[in-house]
Amino acid sequence: MGSLRSRVLAWAGRRYIARQQKRGFNLEKMALLPDAALLPMRREGLDPLPELARRREEAPISKLDLPFGMNAWLVTGHAEAKAVLGKVSEFSNDFTNLVGSAGVTEDQNPGGLGFADPPVHTRLRKLLTPEFTMRRLSRLTPRIDEIVAGQLDAMAAADGLVDLWESFALPIPSLTICELLGVSYEDRADFQRLSTARFDLFGGAGASLGAMSESLQYLREIVKKQRAEPGDGLLGMLIKEHGDEISDEELAGLADGVLTGGLETTASMLALGALVLLRDPAAFEAVRGDEESVHRFVEELLRYLTVVQMAFPRFAKQDMDIAGVHIGEGDIVLVSLSVADRDPALGTGDMNRFDPTREPSSHLAFGFGIHRCIGAELARMELRTAYPALVRRFPDLRLAVAPEELEFRKVSIVYGLDSLPVQVS
Repeated sequence: MGSLRSRVLAWAGRRYIARQQKRGFNLEKMALLPDAALLPMRREGLDPLPELARRREEAPISKLDLPFGMNAWLVTGHAEAKAVLGKVSEFSNDFTNLVGSAGVTEDQNPGGLGFADPPVHTRLRKLLTPEFTMRRLSRLTPRIDEIVAGQLDAMAAADGLVDLWESFALPIPSLTICELLGVSYEDRADFQRLSTARFDLFGGAGASLGAMSESLQYLREIVKKQRAEPGDGLLGMLIKEHGDEISDEELAGLADGVLTGGLETTASMLALGALVLLRDPAAFEAVRGDEESVHRFVEELLRYLTVVQMAFPRFAKQDMDIAGVHIGEGDIVLVSLSVADRDPALGTGDMNRFDPTREPSSHLAFGFGIHRCIGAELARMELRTAYPALVRRFPDLRLAVAPEELEFRKVSIVYGLDSLPVQVS
C-alpha cells in the first residue's frame, strides 16, 4: 500500500508541474478573443463576474462579441439554460462543427459523448449508462473509502503543512477513475498528461491539438490491452458485454470522456469545497453531521461552485426562438452554467451565498438534457465520502497562507486553484 501511495504522490507532483507549465483548461492565451467572450470563464474568487449577473437580469440570452464574423449568444438565466440544453434536434454538439474553423483534422476528433449527436450519442450512452448505475458503482464504495483514508493517512504523516490539492483533491478522483476504467497500476502515472487535452481545442493552437492526439493514442493503447485481456473495470466490462459492437475508437473516446470529465472537475470540487469549509464554520459543522446534512452540503456546494463554468458550445441547426430571442441557423450558443446556478429563480434566499442548510435545487453543475454528465453519481460518491472524512480526521484544519495569496485560475472552463496550502495540526 505504501508503494502505491508513493507512486500516486509522485504522479500528483508530476501532474502539478505539468499544469504549471500548461494550465489545464486555461484559456489565457486566447489573445484573439475580446474580453466579452471570456466573461463566462472568469471569476472573482468563488463568484462569477458581476457583469454576468447584470446580463442575466437584463437579458438572460444576450449577444456575445466574437471575432471572425461568428454569431454567438450567451445564456445566463437558469430557465433559459435548461431550454437550450434540453433541445436535442435543434442544436448540435458534434466535434465536426469545429473542424476547419480551428484548423483541426478528423483524426483529432476526441469522440465520446460530449462531442457527439444522436444517433451516435444515443447508442454510446445506452452502452455506457449501465456501468454508471448505483448498483454497478456501489462496487467502488469500499475502494473509494480506502483511497480517501490512504490520502488522509499520508497527510497526517506530514509535518503539519500540506498542499491539499496535491495530497487530497487530485489523487482521490485520479485513483477512483483508474479503478473505474480498470487501468493497471503501471499505466497510471501517464494520466497526468491526459485529463485536460480535450478542452484545449478552444485555443486553436497546434500544440494543444497535438496533445489531444497524443492523449487519444495513449488511450487507444489502453483499449488494445483491454481488448486482448478484458479486466473487471469499465473498459473490460464493455468489451465483455458488447464485443465488436463497440469499436476501439469508440472505447478510447468514451475513456477520454470519463477521464477528462471526472478527474479535473472532481479535483477542483474537492479543493474549492475544502476552501469553503475553511472559511465557513457552519459548513464545517454541517459536513460533520448525519447523511442528510452531508447530502444538503454537497448539493449546495455543487450549485454554489459549479466548477464546469460553461457547457460545450452548441451550434444551431435551424432558426428558432428561445425566450423571445431569435437564434439563427449556424449561430453558436454558449451556456454559462456558473451564473445560471446563481439565478434567484432557482431557490429562496440569496443564491450568491453558500447555505449548507438550503433545500437541494435542480442545479446545472452536471449539465442538463442528453449531455448531462453520466458520471454525476460517481462524483457525488467521492464528495460525500471525502469531505466528512477530511473534517473528522483534521478538526483543526486551517489555511496556511493568507486568503489573498491563493491563486485561482484566471480564464478556464473548469474553475479551480493551483494549490491549497493548509495546516492539518
